[in-house]
Order: sequence, then structure tokens, then C-alpha cells
Amino acid sequence: MSTSTPPRERSGQQAAQVVRAKTAASPKQTQRWLAWAFLAPTMLGMGLFTLIPIVASVVLAFFRWDIISAPTFVGFDNFAEVVQDPTVRVSFLNTIMFVVVAVALQLGLALGLAIMVQEKMPAWLRVFFRSAFFFPLILSAASVSIFMRYLFNEQFGVVNWFLSLVGIPAVPWLTTPGGSAAVVILVYVWQNFGFSFLLFIGGLASIPVETYEAASIDGATGWRKHLHVTLPLLSPTTLVASVMAIISALQVFDQPYVLTRGGPGDSTRTAVMVIFESAFQRLEFGQASAIGVLLTLIIMAITAAQFRLSKRFVFYQ
Repeated sequence: MSTSTPPRERSGQQAAQVVRAKTAASPKQTQRWLAWAFLAPTMLGMGLFTLIPIVASVVLAFFRWDIISAPTFVGFDNFAEVVQDPTVRVSFLNTIMFVVVAVALQLGLALGLAIMVQEKMPAWLRVFFRSAFFFPLILSAASVSIFMRYLFNEQFGVVNWFLSLVGIPAVPWLTTPGGSAAVVILVYVWQNFGFSFLLFIGGLASIPVETYEAASIDGATGWRKHLHVTLPLLSPTTLVASVMAIISALQVFDQPYVLTRGGPGDSTRTAVMVIFESAFQRLEFGQASAIGVLLTLIIMAITAAQFRLSKRFVFYQ
């Protein structure tokens, strides 16, 4: 004799199953909505202040616009004018030369100091130097440059005063092409090498002590140990530090603008300075966008080349 579930009871069981399914799914749905709620402010900020300006700059590079009249489509005319402009060419050349010298000094100084601090000092002194070397990075680049402009003043600067104590005549730091370029590089490196220094400190701390012990057993001492052990194992950190240093140096603006205004002549005028002058002094926003697009392409090309070459020179443990 078979028994069957009454229709009313069957419908009640189905309803209970639906309720249990919804109850089980609701925590996941709630977590999903919470995740979107937390991501929304960041995504909105990136869209408004990063993505939209980038797209607008690329589009504006094909227009002539002075912010007063309506934009006029000119195609690639802005790029042609930029390539033929001698000031733009000089500024890009200055930027490339600045990157080569400043990045080499920044990475060399940061690596040398990181090795000294990590190996030759007690822990408490290590903490002090980490903070001291990183401190300039948190300062405003404009305020640091204003202060340095007084230090390197030819008439009453402290630097020339110290040089006079040893019989060296006053040096025209900020009024000659060579002196102004040297000051801009020194100020930039002093303020920015602390970040690379901390990266190298972290990289050195990740190298196993056993590797150095094995190298010592094999007879490696002093600089040979660093040449054959430290530098190869530190190559991933060096890649990251060099990529970030080059990208930052290609966008240098504050130090040359505050210290020299790009002078004397165009000796310290950089690519970003020309973008600023084109957009906000001459109101040539289309040309400024074209220069920005070219600078972005250069940054992307150099970064891609670095990662491509890293396959030969970067070693992972």
C-alpha cells in the first residue's frame, strides 16, 4: 500500500526549500554588494581623475583649443608642430640627459648606502639612517627647491660661503648652463634617492645569509662577494627601482621650474615644463596634449625595453 504526500504539505516543503536556498545565497550576495560598495569610491576616483583625463588628453591632442573658443579638429598638425619646434626638441634632449645622470647617481648612491647601512651598522643606527634618508622624500619638492635656491645663490649662498673658506671663488651655480644643470640634478637626487634606498634595504634583507657563507667558503671576500652574490640576487629589486626612478625622472618638473625656470636659456627646460608652458601660459592645450602623448609613449617604450632586457640580466632565487 503506497502513501502519497498531500498537495498542501508538498507545497509547504517546496516553499521551505526556496526559503532555505535564498537564506543560503543571501550572505554571498551581501558580501558581493559590500565589495562593490567598498570599491566604488576608488573606482569612481580613478575614473574621474585618471581615466577620463587620460582619454581627454589623447583626444585633445588632435584639436586646436585655447579654452576660449570652440575646439577645432586639426588631425596630426599638433604633432607635426611639436616635432618641428626647437624648444620642444631641446626640452626632450635635456630630459633624456637628466634621466641618464640623475638615475645613475640615484641608484648608485642608494645601493652603496644600503649596503653600508645593512652590513656595517647596529640595528638602532640602521633605523635612524632609514628614517633620515627617506625624510626628504616626504617634503614638498617646491619648498625644498626654494630653500636650495638660497643655498646655491652666487652672492649670499651658504655653499659659496663654505667654498670661500678654502679659497675657492664664488661659483655661479644658477646662472650658467652647467652649474644650473648640476644643481637641479643634485637637488633631485638628494630628495628622491631615499625611496630607492629603502627598496635596496628590503632586497638585501631577503638575501639568505647562507649564500654569503657559501661565497666566503669559496674564497669570495669584500667587493667580490657583492659583485658575484649581492648584485645578481639583488637584480629583481634593481629592476623595480630603475623602472620607478626612470619614470619619475622623465616627469621632473618642480626642481627645474623653481630653481631656474628652465634657464639660463633652455639649458634646464624639461618636457613637462614645456607642457605646462604650452597649456597654461600660451593656452595651446592641443599642443600641450600632443607633447604629453609623446612623453607617455617614450615612457612606455623605455619601460617595455627594460622589462624585455630584464630577461637576460635579472636572476630570481
